[in-house]
Amino acid sequence: MKALRRLLTVLIILALVGAAGWWLTRPKPVDVVVHEVGRGLVEATLSNTRAGEIEACQRTRMATIVGGRIEWLGVREGDRVDAGQVLMRLWHGDLEARLAINQAQLASARQRVQEACTVADNAEREAARQAQLVKRGFVSASAEEKARTEARARRAACDTARADIATVQAQVAATETDRQRLVLVAPFAGTVASISGELGEISIPSPPGVPTPPAIDLIDDSCLYVKAPMDEIDAPKIRPGLPVRITLEAMAGKVFEGTVKRVAPYITAVEKQARTVAVDVDFVRPDEARGMLVGYSADVEIVLDSRTEVLRIPTAALREGGRVLVVEGDTLVERRLETGVANWEFSEVLSGVVEGERVVTSLERQGVVAGARVTTQPAEAH
Repeated sequence: MKALRRLLTVLIILALVGAAGWWLTRPKPVDVVVHEVGRGLVEATLSNTRAGEIEACQRTRMATIVGGRIEWLGVREGDRVDAGQVLMRLWHGDLEARLAINQAQLASARQRVQEACTVADNAEREAARQAQLVKRGFVSASAEEKARTEARARRAACDTARADIATVQAQVAATETDRQRLVLVAPFAGTVASISGELGEISIPSPPGVPTPPAIDLIDDSCLYVKAPMDEIDAPKIRPGLPVRITLEAMAGKVFEGTVKRVAPYITAVEKQARTVAVDVDFVRPDEARGMLVGYSADVEIVLDSRTEVLRIPTAALREGGRVLVVEGDTLVERRLETGVANWEFSEVLSGVVEGERVVTSLERQGVVAGARVTTQPAEAH
């Protein structure tokens, strides 16, 4: 009996030593960040691949058609102008001289018309009088024919003089057209953004095939919109009318509502960057855009779909294949989910977890695998 009791004592001691060793050497729980599955808003969105910018609905970079010396400059950068206002004029003394000659020729032609047509009227009256005299037998038929021929000749001279007036008037119009080629007129009301050239400088148009540098850049800043490049892969998903959130670096923290106005019908390839499609976005409330500067950097977030009060988890909790790690007790269990609408922040859950369960979001930590024992800490509130 004593031997049996000693054996039992030894076995108990060994069991205690083994239990103590296991307890001391067992894996320590992994500290993980968890998020409680709940309900809320989930949106499917698209964002621009690189910064967009504020554009004016109307903008024209004007230049004169022909070259010449800047004789008159009626505006400065930043000035507001009205539609039809003359902005700049090149020297046109030669055209003024030609126009004066044309106008003198026109006056002379009108004088010739008056003279030739008066003579033609007299000749026609004389021909009529000769016809009456022939009937009475006072003159011969040849005298009447001579008078009629003279009347026709004079009338032709009158018509020719009138045609000369039309010719000179066309010359006057051509000269005035040439003069207009030396003048820049505002096609719409707006603000002068920049002026290239100073009073007295020579403005020279570019050779054929080379864009002419603008003399005046005019912007209609009463109407603004955002032009943003979107990845070509997303182009088929975007259509006019979709809601958009607009943010500007110059107005941090403020979000403006917008709508997709237009999707470009072609892809733009930028060197060393992704191929993109340009999307135009209008402000829902245009008054909010007043005071913005054309060229401001802007970002857009296009909302493709929106679901409210749906079961959702942070997108950061999803692993490859739609799997998540769920905390059950103090152990991680892997689940496979069926998801719906998603964005970079949240994903809609159709099945796989229920409201109130906790999913792991700190997947990058070492030891975060199915079956691991864990201690938890809640994720920061959004």
